[in-house]
Amino acid sequence: MGIDLYEHNESAYQAALRMLETAGKAAIVHPTGTGKSFIGFKLCEDFPDKRICWLSPSEYIFKTQVENLLSSDECAEAKRENQLKNVSFYTYAKLTAMSDAELKEICPDYIILDEFHRCGAKVWGQGVQNLLSMYPGVPVLGLSATAIRYLDDQRDMSDELFDGNVASEMTLGEAIVRGILNPPKYVLSVYSYQKGLDQYQRRIQTAKNKAVRDEGEKQLEALRRALEQADRLDEIFHKHMKNRTGKYIVFCANYEHMTEMIGKAPEWFAKVDDKPHMYTAYSDDPETDKAFRDFKIDESDHLKLLYCIDMLNEGVHVKDVEGVILLRPTVSPIVYKQQIGRALSAGKKTDAVIFDIVLNIENLYSIGTIEEEMKAAVSYYHYQGREDEIVNERFEVTDEVRDSISLFEKLEETLTASWDLMYECAGKYYREHGNLEVPVKYQTEEGYGLGQWILTQRRVYAGEKYGALGEERIRKLERIGIVWSSFRDLAWKRYFEEACEYYRKHGNLNITANEVTASGLRLGAWISKLRTYRKSGIQKRYLTEERIQALDKIGMVWDVPDYLWEENYAECLQYYREHGNLDIPNAYCSQNGLKIGGWIRRQRMLRRGLTKGTELTQEQIARLDEIGMAWKTKPEQKWDKGYAEARTYYEVHGDLNVRFSYVSPSGYKLGGWLADQREKGKAKLPEERQKKLDEIGMVWVKPDPWEFRYQLAKEYYESYGNLNVPSKYRAEGVWLAKWLNEQKQIYAGKREGKVLRKDQIERLEAIGIHWNGRKIVQDCVWYVARVRAGSEDRVRQRCREQMCPRLITDCYVFRYEEKRHVQGEWVLQEKILFPGYVFLVAGKADRKKSETEEAEYGKCLEQELRDMEGAIGLLKVEGELVVLNDEEVNLLQTFGGHGQRVGLSEGVIEHSKIRVYSGPLVGKEKYIRKIDRHKRRAVLEMPMFGGTKRVQVGLEIVSKS
Repeated sequence: MGIDLYEHNESAYQAALRMLETAGKAAIVHPTGTGKSFIGFKLCEDFPDKRICWLSPSEYIFKTQVENLLSSDECAEAKRENQLKNVSFYTYAKLTAMSDAELKEICPDYIILDEFHRCGAKVWGQGVQNLLSMYPGVPVLGLSATAIRYLDDQRDMSDELFDGNVASEMTLGEAIVRGILNPPKYVLSVYSYQKGLDQYQRRIQTAKNKAVRDEGEKQLEALRRALEQADRLDEIFHKHMKNRTGKYIVFCANYEHMTEMIGKAPEWFAKVDDKPHMYTAYSDDPETDKAFRDFKIDESDHLKLLYCIDMLNEGVHVKDVEGVILLRPTVSPIVYKQQIGRALSAGKKTDAVIFDIVLNIENLYSIGTIEEEMKAAVSYYHYQGREDEIVNERFEVTDEVRDSISLFEKLEETLTASWDLMYECAGKYYREHGNLEVPVKYQTEEGYGLGQWILTQRRVYAGEKYGALGEERIRKLERIGIVWSSFRDLAWKRYFEEACEYYRKHGNLNITANEVTASGLRLGAWISKLRTYRKSGIQKRYLTEERIQALDKIGMVWDVPDYLWEENYAECLQYYREHGNLDIPNAYCSQNGLKIGGWIRRQRMLRRGLTKGTELTQEQIARLDEIGMAWKTKPEQKWDKGYAEARTYYEVHGDLNVRFSYVSPSGYKLGGWLADQREKGKAKLPEERQKKLDEIGMVWVKPDPWEFRYQLAKEYYESYGNLNVPSKYRAEGVWLAKWLNEQKQIYAGKREGKVLRKDQIERLEAIGIHWNGRKIVQDCVWYVARVRAGSEDRVRQRCREQMCPRLITDCYVFRYEEKRHVQGEWVLQEKILFPGYVFLVAGKADRKKSETEEAEYGKCLEQELRDMEGAIGLLKVEGELVVLNDEEVNLLQTFGGHGQRVGLSEGVIEHSKIRVYSGPLVGKEKYIRKIDRHKRRAVLEMPMFGGTKRVQVGLEIVSKS
């Protein structure tokens, strides 16, 4: 595939890999348009032999991301067909509906949660938790433009899903500051103001004071004229749509709204293009995929408009989009940023234009959230001395309705009530509450906006707003307790009082960022902002020297890292005293709420240079060593544990001949661990680990146990001339008589799941074994019945019970065994080899039947099958009954034997050649077309039904050289 990531994504990807290795979880929070989905695709590319489970809100999102990936790939078309073959995709909705059995089929090596903030939804979240619980050791990578669910109590999903393991985080404002995304041209306007004017008209008519009514009418008329004189939308689009044939995405509120907006297109866009190409995309429309595809490939000389409802907000990116038109207000910063992000893209050469054409005047200025993010990013880079990374400090905002906004505010002030009337309301509030700290949105019983009025008086007093406030009015307000301090000063007083109260209770100001007081103040966030203000040198008018000194007196800690290190160390020391170690789970929190599990993990990463941060001092390292710090990663500790168990076994037994299911006396699954090392092989293990395993007798290629025991039996036969082995006879630890009896039981079909190959039967017969039972029948005619998938066993049983013995003597359903990785363990499972088929064996062969007799026989079989639920009929090719030939029958018998089960085979790959040394595939390597080492299965192409048939069987490749 050859994915070359942008620099910002490459650094995020490397940080995520380190975090996945150490913590098993990593979240990447990058804004829309920065190409974060390519980070996930890079993981898929770098680990082609690993199975990736990719989860996303919709298949539509994923398909578009894949299309964008392939269209950006420079590889040849032939190679594109093989991309992402290791990815299993599911929507969150599909995952929620899956049973435990279906979840067990996924068996992922990595899990990718795209738009992971959506996992906070109750139903979708439960599906994700079910998957993560089933595969607790599988690394999880999360991708999203935000970790916060703004309309869901500000939940941080990076904490809930990833224990705070965020490999990289970047805001939309920061991406613009760094030049990753080009700054957009932002155009503000309003199109639906008539409803607002009508509301003001009604308020004027119902005003109790004639002077208020007269002044209101005068100001409303001025506002109406200002709006009429302002540029209409057709002029705004004409002025700012520089590319007359560009592509624009139009976001609408609902279907009715979208229909209305499409109807306005001739009026709004006529000066740009009188025949624009318009497309619609919404989730309930089956034509959405086609419309979206047509929009993307439209290269005509016309304006292209894609009208959307709740689509393209997330995960989907369209190249060559010139801009977006926002026609739906939203209170969610996530949705807002995702929508404008549709026009922003890393590597894009042109600046996009954002038309913020909201429904009414009250919804303007959402752009402020982006501007605040940019200011914060600029301050941070100045503070870090990284000014060279600042590419854009601001972007162009064109406010087409600025004059109208001031007129709206003036009219609102007039209609609120007369000054004297509002003063009376303020006096009443003061008498009831003892102060004038009126919430901004507070209204009196009569509907007067007292909170807004008080705020206006303060702004006029401070000279921030035009108005008349003489000495007499000032004295009157002061008599009823007004505080002239700015709103921010009032806020400072409230927060500082809460900080003092916290200090009195706890003796410190060690407050987490999400700390909220009983009164609802976000005290932790306020403390964090103060630290940022002091470090960066901004907001000096707010954080004065006097206030800094006041904070110092109540234990303010300005340099958080050192203080937090000591605090976390103290909690770890307490944990060590209670448990005797520092083997702390990643998500563990101390009684005081500190995530010391994550802190311990970070100390390891800091010492190894795997994450950014202040380097540990030698004193800190020594102090951690004193309380049992293990500096190795969890995977390294797990390997050391397995090796210690293997060494103990070797010292007791002198070898590592351990079966797969072996569990040591301490409860450790040593057999599985050794199998994993053998599967990785020497090539994938570090040289140091290879050497350590070789020293304790590691067998890298597992010997064939059947062959070993057969050689013992052969030696006995050569010594004594028979196989009459005494029951207590042992050779090299093998009870030989017991093993020979086992072979007879397998031959007789009495050991379910086990079979003998034809060559094994012949070799045992050559040294004198007596089966004491019937041999495999090879002189029967085999027919094939077609049945509905899932009804194979039911049809077979009814054939045996209901069919006339003259028609059939037996019927078979063949199965195969394979190993599946379930909840961290390899489990032997059984599946049907030929789904949808049952084999019917008809008496002794009489191959001289006439065509008439053969046809009549077929009719009888068909009639019998027709009366059975689940049966379809006999298999035919071009109208002729299919009768298996000798090669096909022999292949089935040697594969399945009397148990009709194809057991698990084992083999090796040597110099690109496959050699199977045990199991039913021995000598049948020529049929193998493909091997999946991860799933431990082989795909065969074998002669069957008069042609060829592809099937899969279990095959474990224990080594590759």
